[in-house]
Amino acid sequence: MDAFYASVELLRHPELRGRPVVIGGRRRALGEPGQAVAARLGEYAGRGVITTATYEARALGVSSGMGLMKAARKAPEAILLPPDFEAYRDYSRRFKTAVAAIAPCIEDRGIDEIYIDLTHVPGASGPLGQRLKQAVRDATGLTCSIGIAPNKLLAKLCSELDKPDGLTLLTTDDVPTRIWPLPVGKVNGIGPKAAARLEALGILTVGDLAACGPGLLREQFGPTYGAWLHQAARGIDDRPVETVSVPRSVSRETTFERDLHPRQDRAELSEIFTALCMRVSQDLARKGCRGRTVGIKLRYEDFRTLTRDITLARPVSAAMDIRRAAGECLRRVPLEQRLRLLGVRVSGLSFGDGDAPADGGMQMELPL
Repeated sequence: MDAFYASVELLRHPELRGRPVVIGGRRRALGEPGQAVAARLGEYAGRGVITTATYEARALGVSSGMGLMKAARKAPEAILLPPDFEAYRDYSRRFKTAVAAIAPCIEDRGIDEIYIDLTHVPGASGPLGQRLKQAVRDATGLTCSIGIAPNKLLAKLCSELDKPDGLTLLTTDDVPTRIWPLPVGKVNGIGPKAAARLEALGILTVGDLAACGPGLLREQFGPTYGAWLHQAARGIDDRPVETVSVPRSVSRETTFERDLHPRQDRAELSEIFTALCMRVSQDLARKGCRGRTVGIKLRYEDFRTLTRDITLARPVSAAMDIRRAAGECLRRVPLEQRLRLLGVRVSGLSFGDGDAPADGGMQMELPL
């Protein structure tokens, strides 16, 4: 989907079309009116980050994941709207239902992205792509960009080539002309650190990577990732479209509007910590699973990040059990500095009947 959250907001704020709009900051609370008051980005003060932005805002240098204060310096006149995740989930269900009516073999990749296996769907690729785009537009009023290719890696790449509202068809023969000129960082699976290491080796484009010997890649990146780099640069990917997704972990985290001190702000931190555990518990209940490993994530005021986890004798999903185990993890970390982020994670998941989530009255003190 094209600039998904921002596009949903523009349906409700048509007067903002054509203007730079940023979605981020405090989440819109349940029950708040849909027509939230817009504010200038330059007026924002806080710790929030950009969730997404319209293409007009992106042209000013702002992007998803950027801190709102930094973005405000780049685009102070941009409009800032708080996110409304209930609305985004509703539109997500609509577009996926519309696609499934035409091509039911779908791999869900999150709220705004899917892979579709078109192997057994009748019709030529181009007209079929247009049919899918029209179905999404009819169901949501929104545009999407589609890449049709022999495999998931190439489909992901070519879906980004003609945004917004794009439809790109790519064959294996097109890889040298359409894919090799791209920067290596465009390949899904090559992150900023790997791209920087490749650049240090003089490998700037996908074509450079394709010309690189597999021995060098294995030597520099290890046998598994090095082999994958060699294959990816040639557009080789044999992963199937997976219609059943099994989560590996469930987590929740929050960045504070101001740094909180474990002692001076103990009551506030305890309330936030408990709420995170309850939200993780509710997520586990929705997924019908429990987990044996409970972990925490802290980010200090100096941006140093620390994690700790504990593996339990039995899997849990109740908020009280998660809170107790996460508290044990907290006892193993230094709590002298102020904190800017706190997170709770449950992994080692198993599926079946779980513990009931604790009720909303649960409260425990932050262990110090």
